[in-house]
Amino acid sequence: MNFYIKIFVLLLIFVIIYLFKLNYDKNKLFEKANKIHNNIITLDTHCDINLKNFTDSINYSQNLNTQCNIPKMEAGGLDVAWFIVYTGQGELNEKGYKKAYDNAISKFNAIHNLVDNYASEKIELALTSDDVREIHKKGKRIAMIGIENGYPIGLDIKNVEKFYNMGARYMSLAHNGHSQLSDSNTGEYDGIYLHNGLSKLGIEVIREMNRLGIMIDISHPSKEAIRQMIRLSKAPVIASHSSARSLCDHSRNLDDEQLAWIKNNGGVVQTVAFKSYLNSEKINNNISVNVSDFVNHIDYLVNTIGVNHVGISSDFDGGGGIEGWNDASETFNITLELVRRNYSEVEIEKLWSGNLLRVLDEVSETAIKLQAEL
Repeated sequence: MNFYIKIFVLLLIFVIIYLFKLNYDKNKLFEKANKIHNNIITLDTHCDINLKNFTDSINYSQNLNTQCNIPKMEAGGLDVAWFIVYTGQGELNEKGYKKAYDNAISKFNAIHNLVDNYASEKIELALTSDDVREIHKKGKRIAMIGIENGYPIGLDIKNVEKFYNMGARYMSLAHNGHSQLSDSNTGEYDGIYLHNGLSKLGIEVIREMNRLGIMIDISHPSKEAIRQMIRLSKAPVIASHSSARSLCDHSRNLDDEQLAWIKNNGGVVQTVAFKSYLNSEKINNNISVNVSDFVNHIDYLVNTIGVNHVGISSDFDGGGGIEGWNDASETFNITLELVRRNYSEVEIEKLWSGNLLRVLDEVSETAIKLQAEL
């Protein structure tokens, strides 16, 4: 009997030691991730907005029932949110263009009201990478502006510069449905395309974006439109919210050929935490898509095109959000998973903001050179 008691005691000691070590390792991992998370600038390239949350009485200075707002950004350590001037695709006529333009202007104004009036003590608008770093030093959150769908440009290319002057620093030329500028990825479903890539106006808009210093976003256009954009652009492009098609076969994701184009162009793919773009098998079986699934796409992209060409986005308040990163307050969990997978601080900094800001700098430098040639 004493023999069995001794064996039991020894086993109990081993279990206690194992659990202690497990907890110790977990705490060390958490401490390392927390230190890195606080050292770097975290940047999310795609957060949709609703005008009803940008008023003097209801706005992002409050912890609203939205996935992204200033309190949630502060809680999760998300430093930079790109707020999106999104316009759904409508009719390609004067009435449609007018409605789209008015919608875009309303969203630009809403974002400016937030940073200038409603929450100026907590958040500022950044236009350059230097702005991002300076505002970050102040301890404030940072807003940037992207345009999802170039439809509001209408037929007046002067609107591109108008939108640039209002703060837009990236723009996609289409969304769900073909615009007057570009075919959409949605053409995959019915085989119908409007331009076989870009329209003549779309080609002019790409050149104008290069001239001004607006990053070209390829996340929604068709594959042929993306090919033409990258061929035409004199600066790197971005995919503001897309993931790897080899892991999840969705038309919004990028296949290996497209990834190679982006790498050769010097651009960056902002991996998106949109569950139906991450794991279709889990979706079909009603299983939660989580942070691990998201970082699987980061791993794949890093292994395929290199760590210098990969970034992070959520598509919060536009359908994005996964278990573990369902709103901005859970942003730290992404860094924790990256540390768990042995990414270094240098690599994590590139993924969270360094790569995207590098592209923004290169796009700006290209614009200065092009303007000097005129």
